[in-house]
Amino acid sequence: MFPRDFFVRPLAKRVAGAAGGAVAPHPGVVVPDGVRLFVPDLIRRKRDGGELSAVEIGALVSAHAAGDVPDYQMSAMLMAIVFRGLSADELVAWTEAMIGSGESLDHSGVPGAKVDKHSTGGVGDKISLCLAPAVASLGVRVPMISGRGLGHTGGTLDKLEAIPGLRVDLSAGEARSVLERAGLFMIGQTDRLAPADRRLYALRDVTGTVESIPLIASSIMSKKLAEGIDALVLDVKVGEGAFMRDEERGRELARTIIGIGEAAGVRVKALLTRMDRPIGRAVGNALEVREAIEVMRGAGPPDTVELTRELGAEMLVLGGAAESADLAREAISRALEGGAALEVFARLVEAQGGDPEAVRDPSRLPAAAGRAEVTAQRSGFVARIDPKAVARAALEVGAGRRTKEDSVRPATGVEVLVGVGESVGAGGTLAEIHHDGVGRDDAVAIAAGAFEIRDAPPEAVPLVLGRM
Repeated sequence: MFPRDFFVRPLAKRVAGAAGGAVAPHPGVVVPDGVRLFVPDLIRRKRDGGELSAVEIGALVSAHAAGDVPDYQMSAMLMAIVFRGLSADELVAWTEAMIGSGESLDHSGVPGAKVDKHSTGGVGDKISLCLAPAVASLGVRVPMISGRGLGHTGGTLDKLEAIPGLRVDLSAGEARSVLERAGLFMIGQTDRLAPADRRLYALRDVTGTVESIPLIASSIMSKKLAEGIDALVLDVKVGEGAFMRDEERGRELARTIIGIGEAAGVRVKALLTRMDRPIGRAVGNALEVREAIEVMRGAGPPDTVELTRELGAEMLVLGGAAESADLAREAISRALEGGAALEVFARLVEAQGGDPEAVRDPSRLPAAAGRAEVTAQRSGFVARIDPKAVARAALEVGAGRRTKEDSVRPATGVEVLVGVGESVGAGGTLAEIHHDGVGRDDAVAIAAGAFEIRDAPPEAVPLVLGRM
C-alpha cells in the first residue's frame, strides 16, 4: 500500500512536489521546525474533503502535543477526519508524527525476533497475561506496552497491578533489562513514548471521535511501532461487546493497520474474533489473573485457551519460531500444559518487582470481602450472556473506571458460573459478584439481566471469524 521506505525517508523529500506545495504564509502557530500554520485553514480543507501534506500534519500534531494548538481546534480537526477520513499518505504521516513526538525503544541489541500482540478490547480479555509468557517461553521476545481499562473494557495494566508489588511504570532501560532477563515485558506507555497519541486519545474520548478507523489505527500503530517490534498480531474483536460491532468495519480496521505496518516494514497478521459474550468466566482484575494462571497450568475455560493458542501460533510463525501454524499451536499447547509459560510469567512478575509466589499460589492475590449470588428465574439453557451488562455489573463494584481518574478495586468483579450453552435449574446460581461492600445490589440486578435462558441450547458458533 505504501512505499516500504516511507518511514525512513527524510520528511522534506516525501512532501516535495506534493499537492498544495509549501504551507501558506498565514499568521499562525510557530512550531519548532519553523513551519507556520493557520489552523482554521487546515480544518476547512479537511472538512471540505481536501488533503493535508505530511509537513502540515507533522507540524499540527507537534504543535498540539506542545500545547500550542488548543484542544478546541484539534477537536474540530478530529471531527473533520471522522467525516472525511485520511488518505493513505495522510494516515502514514499522521502515525509518523505521533511517533516522532517522543522517543522510540531500541531492542536491536537483544537477540531474537520481537513480536507483540494487540487486542481492540473486550470484556474479560485477559489473553495477554497467558499469551505473552507462552510465546516468550518458546524463544520469541515479546515487548508489550499495554493500557488501562476505561468504560466496559478492562485494561491489562490494571490486571497486572492486582499482583502485589508489580510495577508497570518502567523506564526504557528497565524495560530492556526485563526483556533480556525474562524474554518479555508488560508495561504502560511512558511519558516519552508517542506523547501526542496520549493527548489525542484523551481528546477523542470526550469529543465523540473514538470510532474513526483512521484515528484508531494510527493510535494503535504509533505506540506499537515505537516499541521496536519486528511483527504484530492483531486481535480485532467483533460483536456487541466490542468497539467494532460490525464484522466489515472490523475488517476495514485490520486492513488499515496492516497497511500502516507494511509502510513501516513491520509484518502484521490480524484475527477477527467474536466478542458477543465475556471471554472466559472471570471479569475483574485479580479474578482474571487467577484465570490466566489456570490456563498456564493446562486448564482454564476453553475459549480462553483457544484464543491463547490461536494468537500465540501466529506470533510464533511471524517470529520464525515455527514453520507452520499447526506446529505452532502444538508448541503453545505444550508450553501451557507443561508449565513453561507459568515459569516465564513468574520470572516476569519478579523482574517487574512483583511477588512471584502469587503466581505459584494464587491465594496470595487480593480477594474480595463478600460474594453475592446471581440466580436463574427459570430452568433451561443459557442462550446468551450480554458482555456489556456483565462489564457494567463489574463496574458497579469497582472493578473498572467510569473516568480515567477513578481508582479500581483489584479484588472485585463478576465470576460467570454457567456459560452459554450450559443448563441451569430454576434458582440455580448463574454468577457470583465479588464485592467489598460497594455496589453489590445494583451489580446483582444488572448481572441478572445479562443472562438469557431458553428451552434449547443455542447453536455453536466459531470463535475465530477470519484471518487477514
